[in-house]
Amino acid sequence: MPWHISNTTIRSPYRLRSGLIALRDSSFHGNLLGPENESGFGDLLHETGVVHSFRREQSPTKDRSDLGRKWRVALAQLGFVTYHFTRGHRHGVDSRLRPFVEGIADLTGRPYEITPVGRLLIEADEIVSQQEVFLRALAAYRIPSPLETRYQHSQFSPLLFILHILGRLEERQMEPVISFEEMALIVQRSTANEGAESAVAKIRDLRVSRQDSDISMRQFFRQAYSEAALDDSPTLDPGGIRRRTTTWDDYADLNIRYLKATGLFSSKGRGITVSSERSHIVEHLKDEANITLDDNGYLRQLWQGASLPTDDRPTAIAFVRHLEQLIREKGAEPQTVNFDTLDDQHLRLARHRLEAKLQRIKEGDFAAEQLNQVAEIVDLMDAILARGRKTLADGNLILIPKGETAVYMEWVIWRAFLAIDSLENKPWKARRFDVDQDLLPIGHAPGGGPDMSFVFEDAIVVVEVTLTSSSRQEAAEGEPVRRHVAQYAQDNTTPKEVYGLFIAPTVDTNTAHTFRSGDWYGPNDSKINVHIVPMELRDFRDFFQAILLKPPESARRLRDLLMQCRMEANQDAPQWKRKISELTRRATARVMESA
Repeated sequence: MPWHISNTTIRSPYRLRSGLIALRDSSFHGNLLGPENESGFGDLLHETGVVHSFRREQSPTKDRSDLGRKWRVALAQLGFVTYHFTRGHRHGVDSRLRPFVEGIADLTGRPYEITPVGRLLIEADEIVSQQEVFLRALAAYRIPSPLETRYQHSQFSPLLFILHILGRLEERQMEPVISFEEMALIVQRSTANEGAESAVAKIRDLRVSRQDSDISMRQFFRQAYSEAALDDSPTLDPGGIRRRTTTWDDYADLNIRYLKATGLFSSKGRGITVSSERSHIVEHLKDEANITLDDNGYLRQLWQGASLPTDDRPTAIAFVRHLEQLIREKGAEPQTVNFDTLDDQHLRLARHRLEAKLQRIKEGDFAAEQLNQVAEIVDLMDAILARGRKTLADGNLILIPKGETAVYMEWVIWRAFLAIDSLENKPWKARRFDVDQDLLPIGHAPGGGPDMSFVFEDAIVVVEVTLTSSSRQEAAEGEPVRRHVAQYAQDNTTPKEVYGLFIAPTVDTNTAHTFRSGDWYGPNDSKINVHIVPMELRDFRDFFQAILLKPPESARRLRDLLMQCRMEANQDAPQWKRKISELTRRATARVMESA
């Protein structure tokens, strides 16, 4: 039976922090038992924007307790909240739980209270800090946990198991990468009890078979999945094979996401390898033995977070020096760290600052490279338009991770604007969503501001994107988009014109009607001019691809198009929508003719 970290309801580990914050500030903290409270917690997650529950919008009276339960389980599995032990217990202290929390600060014995490691995650407002908390959580995490009955094998650490496999691959001079398919077919269907060496042998055999095969990669792995499913259950029909292999892919996606959240791993294709920036920590971790803990020892470590190599001062200093060297290799100079005057807490803060600086350098390099990535950016836009996938000419697939299409749309539009390559604001200042160590998106831009904003020499472009359509689009986006653009226009102290660009696969006519107005009134009834252009993704894709044929002129061409579209905003919404599309196509054609 394949193992997996957390559960498939919360595919992105970074969302757990928002759920914890919502729980902490609610009446459900330590009071999350029973269908009424579970449903209430599900509603709270929706109301605070942690999740978007279409079921709640469409059927407000329908039972939604399963959403609250799934989130509760995910938070408990990773140790961010305590467990529930006594069947039938509904309120107050759980007598069976209480002995496990004795001596742990702020835990009373009520089920689903936020633990010390959960509080650490809440306090971690930077990605590097959150990754350290996830590393503490996964370094403690074992499969199976005390309350899990689905697994028949003995307890092991999935994090250490992965590190041991990667270490063995390197020792045997094999590429130290676990591909997505290797995770799905081999790694998550193996355990530390069988040994990392057994998994490595299977990976070697799979790679040799792939190398010797004369069929396409897609055909090879389709066949490999089917054979593996039939090995598990020889009587499976095609539908059963499809369901089983889809589940394996879901688990592989989940496992890779949670492992990457520790910061120890980087993406390699759809798989993972050890991050060069964190290799110093990995060297200390990977030689640790897989220790079996009793329930008390395991839960206390899980709730407080495992100790890390960087908790040891000499190791932390060595890691800081490693980061300093990496920064110098990038051609920058790190901030001086005086180890003699720093206590352990400030040493940790200094380490996080260096990690953040290194990430900023990587992001600057990434931004500079986007002009050379126009074809990939366009392919990603096509995949978004085609519900998350596009087959390339060479037979390979571009796949948007399941459930992440809206997140990836923000990310790919950000990349498109970076490719214009004449921004005056830094790439990390241009986006409000977070990215991971590989510059991949890890969540939506939060509410309270636009998704992105780009400062050019003669214009500021405030960008909002959405996948929503029909009248829901106007309800969800009409007021916030106008407010966000108005705020930028009001705060603008430069002679640059502020434009809003709203991008969606399909622009609803009611949305266009809302954006026709060039006025917004502030709280003091002051009148603010807003200039928003709603544009469909296909039109933006074609225009973007064309203007990058002449990069020095791209920012000016974008500004001119937005200005021309606004000049036509006195028409009725249906006509204005058509005019925007027509103007965009004409501008695209002019660039293509002059290229």
